[in-house]
Formats: sequence, C-alpha cells, structure tokens
Amino acid sequence: MKRIAIALTDDFADWECALLMASARTYLGVEVVTATPDGAPVRSMGGLTVTPDLAYAEFDAEGFDALVICGGMSWENGTAPDFAPLAQRFHDAGKLVGGICAAASALAATGLLNDVAHTGNALAAHQAYPAYTGAARYRDQPQAVCDGRIVTAAGSAPFSFTVEILKALDLWTPEAQMELSQFSAEHRQG
Repeated sequence: MKRIAIALTDDFADWECALLMASARTYLGVEVVTATPDGAPVRSMGGLTVTPDLAYAEFDAEGFDALVICGGMSWENGTAPDFAPLAQRFHDAGKLVGGICAAASALAATGLLNDVAHTGNALAAHQAYPAYTGAARYRDQPQAVCDGRIVTAAGSAPFSFTVEILKALDLWTPEAQMELSQFSAEHRQG
C-alpha cells in the first residue's frame, strides 16, 4: 500500500490538498498520514480543525512514498516552520516531494527547486529566498509541474497538483482518471 505524508501548518489552505487526500484514500486505497510541526491540532483557512496523526519529527521518509506540503497563510503571517530538514530527508531518500502555493516557495527556500522545472504562485515569491537560484527553470503556468521527483503548483491548481502526484506515484490508473476527471470538467473548453 502506498503512503503519503501530508504536512500541515496552522492556517493551511484546505482546498489545496483535499482532493489529493480524499481521492488517494477513498478511491485508490492509499494511506494518508497528516502531521503538524508539533503534532498539535491546526486550523485551516476555512476554519476546519485537523488533529494530525504525527509531528513532523516523527515522519520517517523510508516509511512513505511521498511528502506533500500544503500551502496557506502561515508564510504570509511569518509563522511557517522551516521545512528544509523534512523536505531534504524525503528528497534524499528518493521520495516524491510536493509543494503547492506558498509551500512551493518553501521548497524554493530549501534549494530543491534549483535544478528542476517547477512553478508556484509567482517567481517573485521564490526569489525572496536566498537559497533559490532556479529562476531559469520556473514555469509561469496555471498547471502543476513535475520534474525530478518534485511536484509544484500554484494554489489555484489543486486538480493538476493531484494528478501530477498520482502520476509520479504510478497511481494514475484508468479508474483514477475516471473518478477524478469530473473535478476538472468545468475547466474544459467546448
């Protein structure tokens, strides 16, 4: 069974990882495990309180297939934890690492995006971090980007973020495509 670690912060953007978490768990039989910096409950931007399974320090990269960091207001509020050690542990173990919205910029802060194609809310948000030197590989596009076992997306792209993570984990089966395609129907032309 595949296992996905979801890192949450206080004021996380609940819509950004919800489709991934629900579809992976419900339709694909993936174990989804949530964690917060200290293992304490957090409240989302939408007011949902989540009691996590673990604290970040308890995530053993060897026991998971992916680490997904959900974006949110903690970066704007200056309360976001340093994700560098956690993201680096997973990356060094050859695991998939994903960041959406401000969490894509958190990955930029680690230097992990310097040598892979990537996206996020805005290039300027990534450039605010001294360790980021990957501007030439930034893709200014609305869809998620997957390269080198790293998936990034703007906060407005939860569907393509979910798809790219599932593809990278070899979970984008015809059944998954059938179940999830309805969530992007409103964006299709024609």
